[in-house]
Amino acid sequence: MPAPSSTHLVIIPSYNPGAQVADTVRAARAEWAPVWVVVDGSNDGSCETLQDLARDDAGLHVIVLPENRGKGAAVLEGIGQARAAGFTHALTMDSDGQHPTDLIADFMAASLARPQAMILGKPVFAADAPALRVNGRKVSNAWANLETLWMGIGDSLYGFRVYPIEPLLRIMHANRWMRRFDFDPEAAVRLCWAGVAPLNRAAPVRYLRREEGGVSHFRYLRDNALLTWMHTRLILGFLLRLPRLLVRKLAG
Repeated sequence: MPAPSSTHLVIIPSYNPGAQVADTVRAARAEWAPVWVVVDGSNDGSCETLQDLARDDAGLHVIVLPENRGKGAAVLEGIGQARAAGFTHALTMDSDGQHPTDLIADFMAASLARPQAMILGKPVFAADAPALRVNGRKVSNAWANLETLWMGIGDSLYGFRVYPIEPLLRIMHANRWMRRFDFDPEAAVRLCWAGVAPLNRAAPVRYLRREEGGVSHFRYLRDNALLTWMHTRLILGFLLRLPRLLVRKLAG
C-alpha cells in the first residue's frame, strides 16, 4: 500500500453503485492513501460493505450522508471535511468501476507538479461505449468552451479529475447550485473563471453492461434538462464576465 499523503486525497462519492464498489475502492487504495468514500444516502447495502472494508484499513475513511443529496453535495461534504483535516487537493472519481484507478498516482503527480491547476481527465472511449453518451457530451463540451473563451477544458463531464480544494470550496459556497449531476461541468467552468488553469490528461472510461454489474443513474430527459438549466446560468454569468475574460485572454 502507498504511504499516506498529507496534501492529496481521493474522494469517491457513492450512491447505490452496485457490486463493483468494493473492487473499485480496493483498487483505489492500492494506488493511493488516503481514500475517502462519501456514501450519498445509499440503500443498496453498499454502505455496510464499505464500512466493513474501512474497519481493516486505516487508509480508508467512509462518510455517510443520511439521505441522497446528489454528487455535487457529496463532493462538497468530502472536500469540506478534507480541508478541515489539512488537505489541499482532492481527486474525485466514480464508485462504479468506470474510472481508471491505475491512473490515480499519475494524476496526483501532475497536480503536485502544478498545484495551482486542476487536472481534468479527458475520456478515451472503447468501441462499445454507448453512442448516445459519447456524442451527447459534445454539446456540453461546446458550451463549456464557449463559456470560458476556450481556456482548455478538454471534457466538461468526465468526473475523474483533481481539484484544488480551496477555490472549489469558495465557488460552491457562493453558489446554491452545483449539488447534483451538473456539478462537474459547472465546477470546471467556474474554476476557469476564477483563474484555475485546466490541464488535460487522457484517461480511459468503461461503460459496464448490466450483466457485468454496471449501474447507471443517468436519466436522459431529467439530466439533460438539468444541464440545459446549468448552461443557461453559465451563459448569463459568462456575459457578465466577458470583458474581464477578454482582457485575460488577450493578456495571455
